[in-house]
Formats: sequence, C-alpha cells, structure tokens
Amino acid sequence: MSIHAPLLELLSPAKTAAIGRDAISHGADAVYIGGPSFGARDKAGNSIEDIAELVNYAHRFRAKIYVTLNTILHDSELDAARKLAYDCYDAGVDALIVQDMGLLELDLPPIDLHASTQCDIRTPEKAKFLAEVGFSQLVLARELTIEEIIKVRAAVPSDTVIEHFIHGALCVAYSGQCNISHAHTGRSANRGDCSQACRLPYTLEDEDGRVVAFEKHLLSVKDNNQTQNLRALVNAGVRSFKIEGRYKDAPYVKNITGHYRQLFDAILEGRSDLRAASSGKTKLLFTPDPDKTFHRGSTDYFSQGRKADIGAFDTPTFVGLPLGAVTQVGDKWFEIEASEALANSDGLNYLNNREVIGLQANIVEQRGPVWRVFPNEPMHTLKGLRAGVSISRNRDHAWEQALSKKSAERRIGISATFAETCATRLPHPNPLPEGEGATESLRESIIPEGFSLTLLDEDGFVATAHAAFEKQPAKHPAEAEHSVREQLARFGSTDFELDAFNVTWSQPWFVPSSLANKLRRDAVEKLEAVRLAAYTRLPRKAAVEPPAKYPQETLSFLDNVYNTAARKFYEQHGVKLIAAAYESHKEAGDVSLMITRHCIRYSLSLCPKQAKGVIGVQGQVRAEPMTLINGSEKLRLEFDCKKCEMHVMGKAKKHILKSPPPSAIPLTFHAQRPSH
Repeated sequence: MSIHAPLLELLSPAKTAAIGRDAISHGADAVYIGGPSFGARDKAGNSIEDIAELVNYAHRFRAKIYVTLNTILHDSELDAARKLAYDCYDAGVDALIVQDMGLLELDLPPIDLHASTQCDIRTPEKAKFLAEVGFSQLVLARELTIEEIIKVRAAVPSDTVIEHFIHGALCVAYSGQCNISHAHTGRSANRGDCSQACRLPYTLEDEDGRVVAFEKHLLSVKDNNQTQNLRALVNAGVRSFKIEGRYKDAPYVKNITGHYRQLFDAILEGRSDLRAASSGKTKLLFTPDPDKTFHRGSTDYFSQGRKADIGAFDTPTFVGLPLGAVTQVGDKWFEIEASEALANSDGLNYLNNREVIGLQANIVEQRGPVWRVFPNEPMHTLKGLRAGVSISRNRDHAWEQALSKKSAERRIGISATFAETCATRLPHPNPLPEGEGATESLRESIIPEGFSLTLLDEDGFVATAHAAFEKQPAKHPAEAEHSVREQLARFGSTDFELDAFNVTWSQPWFVPSSLANKLRRDAVEKLEAVRLAAYTRLPRKAAVEPPAKYPQETLSFLDNVYNTAARKFYEQHGVKLIAAAYESHKEAGDVSLMITRHCIRYSLSLCPKQAKGVIGVQGQVRAEPMTLINGSEKLRLEFDCKKCEMHVMGKAKKHILKSPPPSAIPLTFHAQRPSH
C-alpha cells in the first residue's frame, strides 16, 4: 500500500495541538493547524514544539499534519516566513498551506505545498497553473458546483489532489476577495485578522432610497453542510474533504469529525477501489449529531446550483434545535412542554422582535409533561417571554459533558502469531568487525530457545519479539492455548487491536504471564518502531519546465501581490501588469471591497432572471444598484448578472489610508539553508 497516494482524506481543523489529537482519535486522516505566525486565523497559533508533538501522534496512525502559512506577506516578513517553513519541516510537518506566491521564490525546504482556498481557485485554468508551478493539493473555492469541480479535476494532472470544504462557516466572499475589514478597520482578512463585517445587520435601500429590508444580516450566510453530497463529490474527483473551524472548540471538532468519519466509512465499505488515507478504525463512544454544535443553519451552498435560501439573515448566532413552547410563566420560572429532556446549565433562546434572546437554565425540574426552568437571568429582563413562545436549545449541557470526556478510540488492526522457537543462529549478511560491537551484532542474529510473538498490522508491517525460556509441558494441556490467547490479547492501552490470533507449537507449553506480557510489550515496541521508520513525507512537487504561463497577463489589487518576491514570481510566469494588494493603500477610491456569488437580489426574489417569463413581471425588475447601511457605514451593491456575481463597493476610511503599511526591507534570496 502506498502512503503517498491517499484516496479519501478527511481533513479536520485544530485550534490547538490537543484538539488536533482529538480530531485524529475521532477519525481524521489529516489535521490542519496554525503555526506561531502567518496563519489566516491570527488567534489560533501554536508553538513549533506543540506541533512537533502532534506530528508524532498523527504519524502513529499515518495521519498527516498540515500547517497554515496562508497570509499574504510583506517584504520584511519573507525571511521569517522562510525560517518558519524550515521549522515546520524539521518538526515533521507533512505540508504547508500557502496563499502568497512569493514563497515559491524563496529557498524553502523540500516540503509539500498546498494552495490555500485564499488563492481563489475557481477555474480549470488557474487550477492547472497552480498544479504546474509545484502545488500538489488545491483547495477549491467553496462556491463551485459539482459540475464545475468535475471540470477542474479534468484540467489538472492525476497526481494533483482536489480538496474541498464540506462543513462549517462560509465566507460570503470568494476567499481572498474581501477587503471590507481592512477598508473599515485596518484589519486585513488576507493577513488573518478579519473583523467579520459580513455578520453585521444592515438596512437595504434601493436606488430611490426606499427600504427593501430593515436590520437584516444580509451578508451572512448559513453554514456549509455537504452530508448529502459526499458521494457526488467523491465521484467528481474530490479526494480531500475539509472541515472548517480553526477557531472551534474540541466538542465541535469531535462531533463533526466523528459524523463524517462514519459517512466515509460507509462509502468505503461499498468501494473496493477506494481506501482511507490513514490507518486504523475509529470507535465513537457517542452518536454524532451536527445539529448539536454551533451552526447558523445548514446549506449545501452552490454544490447543486444556485439557491435562494442560503442566507442566515435573521441572526448570525447559533439558535440550536427547537425544544418546545412555553406553557406558563411565573415570577422566577417558566414552564415548557419540551420534546427532549433538559439539564441544568442548558443554553436556551427565543426570538423577540427579530432579536434572539438567550438565557441559561440554572435549575430545571420535570413536572409531569412539562419542565420548569429557573433561569440565571431575572425574569423581568427576558423581554417577550410568554406562553406560546417557541424555545430552542443551543447548548445541550449533557451532550457537552459527554464530549468533554473520552469519546472515541482509534485502533490499528493486527494479527498475532505465538510460536515456540528453537535455538537458531541466523547467518549475518555482512562480515563482522572485531570488538564489542561485533559481539552485540552476533547476539542479535541468534534466535533463543523459547517463544516468539509476531505481529502483522493492517498496513503490512511486521515485527517479531523473542523470549528465551526453558520450555515446560503445560500441567493442563486443554487450557494452555486458551490461557496464552487470553494473556497475549490485551492490547487495550496501545494503538493496536487484535483481529486474529494463531498459536503454533508442537505441544501445549506452560507460558507464565510475565513472559507473555514481556513478549507483547516488546513486539508492540518493535512494530511501532518499524511503522515510524517506514513513514515518509511527500516531497515538494517539481514545477514544470519551461515555466507555466499564468492565465492572465494583468493582475489587479484583488490578486493580493504584497511583496517583491510575489511580483517576481508572476513576472516569470508571463504577467506584464501587476497592481499592488489592497493592503498597500494604492486604491483610494471606490473599488470592489467584496466579490461574492451570493446575490441579495436573488435571495429576496428581486433578480431579473427570476422574473424572466413571469407574466406581468417580466421586464419590470432590473439589477439596479442598491445600498447596505449599518450606522454611518454605507456599501454600494452592484450586480454583474452575466457572471451572477455581486460586488460590494466602497473605499478605505481616511485614517486607514493615512496609516502606512509595514515598512519594507530589500529582499535577499538565499541559495543555502539558513541556520536557526
């Protein structure tokens, strides 16, 4: 079995190394995690030491660790980014996820490179280019339909892995194509510090100033859930399936990873041509339920084409699952006829005048068919809470308690053979030098009189342990084999699980438990060493020669060129005109601060294409610009109906333009590896 050609990879997020371990134990084939700096989630960094420990754990199961180095970089950061790449390589990291093409111009270690979703990979042409310049794995734009994914897959080499997001929060903009945060606050999404203006409430006005929607979260979309599309995505050529969530806590990662692990295991059972990208089987100690952890409602986005209900317009928060309706309200409590049992510390909420009101159940008491809830909050502060109001639960305390404990086991299947041995001297393959070392080498080539235990794992690795022992006939021959099996089958504290056990001997022998335990420990230790020694990382993919041509000859500020190395990269690949990234403050006027496939007109049934053919309406609806208003902030919406895209127009605030970008220093290219 080749470890360099994984077929189905479940890729989970990790805010911390501890959460990364949880992801692997719950079935992830790979984990992506932020390093100390330059990750697109600036508050989810980890030390190299912690990452190295996670790598060691992951590689036990032949799972992979990818580090996000996916912000755009200015010149003064290039050397630090290069050093970080070496640190990751030395720590055993399997790949770097990158956005900035300037990194390809640096003296990097021979580490595998993945093109981040921040690279805005929407077309077959761009995907083909990135594959040709040295990226082995491409994270596609989340907006692509399954048919579009099929076209991308057909355009790239067969050894290029197509990666796609299947769950979690969605950026409403094409990733890498949003500058609202930087324009309004100076915090750049391309540099890992998004202020999430898309989750704010806006009032929508038409060209004549008439209110179309009032205080709605019109740029906020529901969360991604591709549960129903997994088989179609597999058939489309996706081979790495990514869960969003490097800011999420452990229960989310456990639950969602476990959910998709079960789904992929079911797919693999019916496909002899597919296999998991890592070793071992996961046993979950709970029943996964994606609706139990944070989400803003679920959508499969554009996978099956454009839909009008992708927006989370009412609230960007997690309202959870419907629980029941209020039946009675007291001065310190209220009662609810609930569909499920409640628990102390449950998080509940309800809607009052378009506002989600949250509360915590301090104490709950079951009273026949209803539950009496004593909230932490004083009853007079819970506006609109009255009989008939629908209650939802967005924090199931009992559920979270279950996930706070050990909630999964992952084991690698092995078969074991216990056998008797006779003293045997094995011929040494090489002449032995004189001295102590020769004696030790010779000793290792002798099989002692006694017993052996051979372990064969599911990946084909073999290890044998021997123990010297003066064999004695068993006093109870009929029970001897059962006793040996029972003693040697105890692999519970290891990474292994016994699938088959064979005993090979000329007669039943007495085997003391201490000897059996030593054989098992030694065999496991040797098997672990064999597996670790055989693990190899995918090397950096070579770029094609002559250098591939970029699909365009002109780059705008939206292509995020922020340093001289990136400029050099694009020039070498045929680009003639290169604008500086928005973070360079060269675009002072109104520009597209966001480009999105989400169309507010379509979601509000105001799209000219929707009106086409409708009697009395056709020709009456036009894609005229509209305005989003949040306090003093105004964003103009323009609609490109030919591409079915919406542009959110605006300009940077004056105080943002006055603050200069980080100072640049001359770029130095290194031919030798740096010392660090």
